[in-house]
Amino acid sequence: MGRCQAITATRRILRWKVNKGLFASPITVQLTTMVGGGLFNNLASKSLKLAGKYQQQQLRRLNIHEYQGAELMSKFGINVPKGVAVSSVEEVRKAIQTTFPNEKELVVKSQILAGGRGLGKFTSGLQGGVHIVKAEQAEDIAGKMLGQTLVTKQTGPQGKVVSKVYLCEKVSLVNEMYFAITLDRTTAGPLIIACREGGTSIEDLAEKFPDMIIKVPIDVFKGITDEDAAKVVEGLAPTVADKKASIEQVKKLYNLFRESDCTQLEINPIAETSDKKLIAADAKLNFDDNAAYRQKDIFSLRDPTQEDPREVAAAKADLNYIGLDGEIGCMVNGAGLAMATMDIIKLHGGTPANFLDVGGNASEGQVVEAFKILTSDDKVKAILVNIFGGIMKCDVIASGIVNAAKHVSLKVPVVVRLEGTNVDQGKRILKESGMTLITAEDLDDAAEKAVKALKST
Repeated sequence: MGRCQAITATRRILRWKVNKGLFASPITVQLTTMVGGGLFNNLASKSLKLAGKYQQQQLRRLNIHEYQGAELMSKFGINVPKGVAVSSVEEVRKAIQTTFPNEKELVVKSQILAGGRGLGKFTSGLQGGVHIVKAEQAEDIAGKMLGQTLVTKQTGPQGKVVSKVYLCEKVSLVNEMYFAITLDRTTAGPLIIACREGGTSIEDLAEKFPDMIIKVPIDVFKGITDEDAAKVVEGLAPTVADKKASIEQVKKLYNLFRESDCTQLEINPIAETSDKKLIAADAKLNFDDNAAYRQKDIFSLRDPTQEDPREVAAAKADLNYIGLDGEIGCMVNGAGLAMATMDIIKLHGGTPANFLDVGGNASEGQVVEAFKILTSDDKVKAILVNIFGGIMKCDVIASGIVNAAKHVSLKVPVVVRLEGTNVDQGKRILKESGMTLITAEDLDDAAEKAVKALKST
């Protein structure tokens, strides 16, 4: 299992623990999903909220902006509205003159990596991140969006800053539907989901009218067939769009999903136009991080400004990091040990501030980076290092801790529990360093001392 797969599995376990009440408040975990609302609870991670608090955390899979997705779909022959992304009022003015000289109305869409933009609200007071306006008003409304923070159901109360807006032609839509492709555990392959109603919350629709949702599994070895595509089109139930052309559009969407290593593709709405075409009016795409080596052009589109800076730093250092709401920072090797560490911290009355797995082959440099990430969180009041050396050697961790102290101002107590390969060398390195550390003999002792150290700060 790759690291990206491991961290995704860990997130599922975290979500299950919260649902089961095994993590009591105030721990919260927010697992962001694919799109303008995400799909169903059992097909994708969802946002979790406890005790009225949020913790924003991006999954370590590539998520691109709407305008980037539209450009990519266009390359695959998928019908999309004409549009252009701009990052300043001057660019808006130029785009209207060059790209939309004859348009009377335009759609102005804020670009953030979160769904629910249409119903969102800017901290400045502007309501809605998507506006249909007269062409002469586009410059003004775009100016009110750029550089401002948009809050939606998926961003949490902190919101996200809008650095670009997407200007689109206003398309005459006859009918709005829903379309998505995701990866399904049950069928062990891609699953196409379609609904004849779209442009609104698919979760609510699936709950109230489950019979309106159709699911078409695709054999990953055979690929999509005309019969598969026809079933999807039947589920969309277009009223004016040409059926044969619609089938071809569905096949092209699947080809995009497969050839680009997507993990999820959602179009809400996929719509019929007055000229009898099926068009992707709004789309969100996610891509498998494990495919970055062969999708270099796509992964060059990553926008780190929209991601949690701690996770960006962790990804650069090849570390697995998940932010939580507690006060005890954890640095552990192995996902299972990390989960056990968080559990026992809770058992002793503490709250973990994060999940940070350095893996089995971490270098001293990675350990230093891990400490930098932990200490960058103002909520962290104590740090617990819990290492069981198998492949990972305790002396490497110990050297990393000592070097981290030289680069990072450690203002919080640090509890260290080492066991396994080269444990004696590791303990000697820590002892000779002269650092003020709290050592522990086992996991229970370590968690108890971490909670005690936290309460004494």
